[in-house]
Amino acid sequence: MGIASQFTAVAGKQVHYLVTSGQALSIVLLHGASFSSETWQKTGTLEALASAGYQAFAIDLPGFGRSAPASTPPVAWMSELLDQLGVVSPVLLAASMSGGYALPFIIAHPARIGGFVAIAPVSIPTYREHLHLVTAPVLAIWGEQDHMIPVRDAELLVNSVKRGRLFIIPNGSHAPYMSDPALFNRELLQFMAMCAQENAKQ
Repeated sequence: MGIASQFTAVAGKQVHYLVTSGQALSIVLLHGASFSSETWQKTGTLEALASAGYQAFAIDLPGFGRSAPASTPPVAWMSELLDQLGVVSPVLLAASMSGGYALPFIIAHPARIGGFVAIAPVSIPTYREHLHLVTAPVLAIWGEQDHMIPVRDAELLVNSVKRGRLFIIPNGSHAPYMSDPALFNRELLQFMAMCAQENAKQ
């Protein structure tokens, strides 16, 4: 159940990521501004995903962790990243500032993801008119005590997509995966199982 540290290049710039082995559905995890790929190791999320048979990629975004800064537009960066990782229709998880990467990519290329986990990502209202383009299942996870991104953003997201669900972590902060990692991981695994079932039907 090892977690390997690896590097790739996106637009000629080094990108670091942690990866687990798995034969089931893949998930790509992005982090918030105060965190890095290692966050998902500290919360036990990578181990939980690997134990359930999923292949997980925890990414250091440009200028964070061990990844080099880059000026590539988010949609192009995400597209090349998934190409480099060799993943097809992964679940994409975005927390806080990484919504600036995930949301424009998902709206531009909705068929390239098999699910979206939104953890209080920025920019949801910016894409209000385009959220209906998201065809994959969406799970929004918010902390009850999140004072940075209002829960109305979560409601806007889940009510705009075809299949959206909101889960509130009691007493959770803006980073609810840090407030209650066990509860967070449980909800994430349930969502992954549902996406995997859907993926198997296609």
